[in-house]
Amino acid sequence: MEAFVSVMKALSDPNRVRIVKMLQQRMMCVCELQAALRLAQPTVSKHLKVLEEAGLVSRKKDGLWVNYAVSDGSRSPYVASMLGNLRHWLSEDRELTDLLNTIADLDRNVLCARETPAA
Repeated sequence: MEAFVSVMKALSDPNRVRIVKMLQQRMMCVCELQAALRLAQPTVSKHLKVLEEAGLVSRKKDGLWVNYAVSDGSRSPYVASMLGNLRHWLSEDRELTDLLNTIADLDRNVLCARETPAA
């Protein structure tokens, strides 16, 4: 039951559901998620940690970048089921649809350059 409760708790926050839905569209880094959600970096990182611990997302280091993606669901049947259902759920939600439409225009190089102080 612990695995089931972990997945349900991870998806009990609207921002974590938004993150999963965005990551179902494409792999993203923290700065892209932060820009899309308009949340502070520590907040996004905490959400990602909860999702990762539940097995819903995975991360992969690529040089200086840490890329996040939805997991393959192999860790838990609950994860696989929820990720499969989330692909179809909320397609009528206007706010979420608008959010998903904005992520194609996010460029990590521009976003992260904005955050780097000038030398």
